[in-house]
Parts: sequence; C-alpha cells; structure tokens
Amino acid sequence: VQLQASGGGLVQTGGSLRLSCAASGRTFSRYNMGWFRQAPGKDREFVAAISRDGGTTYNVGLVKERFSISRDNAKNTVYLQMNSLKPEDTAVYYCVASSTLGVFTASDYWGQGTQVTVSS
Repeated sequence: VQLQASGGGLVQTGGSLRLSCAASGRTFSRYNMGWFRQAPGKDREFVAAISRDGGTTYNVGLVKERFSISRDNAKNTVYLQMNSLKPEDTAVYYCVASSTLGVFTASDYWGQGTQVTVSS
C-alpha cells in the first residue's frame, strides 16, 4: 500500500491542523493505521493509532487531550486532528499502515511525512 501524507504547515501556538494520509494500492480497510512524529535530533515517536474499522483508537499521553485520530475507509484516508498546538509539537509527521494493531515496525508501510511547525 502506498501512503501520501498531507496537511502540515506553519501554525501559531494554540492553533489547529488536520493531517491526512491517503492510501492507494491495496485494500485500505485491511490495515491498522498509525501516526508517528520525529522532531529534529530526536527519535521517531508514536502519536496515535486506529484499528481497521475505526472502533479502537490509541493516543500517546502527551497529546491525548489535544490530538485525535480517525479514518474514512470509503475515502481510503486516515486523519490526525491536532488542536491546541504547542512549539514542542513541531516535527515531521508520518503515517503508517500495519497488519497488527499497536505494533508498527520499519517493515510496515510508511508515508513520506509532512512537516508541522508551531511558532511561539
């Protein structure tokens, strides 16, 4: 499956962005989806995940009250709604497709990333 992330950009502290990740090539609904992010000089970190049917979601504690993941299987797209953005949310955000919920590895399908920059 090929993944194309979009929706990043420059936003002020407290603002919102919605990232999208469009999938093509294979049946999107077969995959659990996730979002990761990588800030300069830091390791890539997990942000959120969602099950194949959208019925189960996970968010990491740091963003749990501010970010939400959703998907539209009819549109082959997963979203990450980000509210109350902070400068520390600045990173490249990646979407990933996996056969196993909650387990994402380098051998899964990764998108190319979209840059999110939050100014103070």
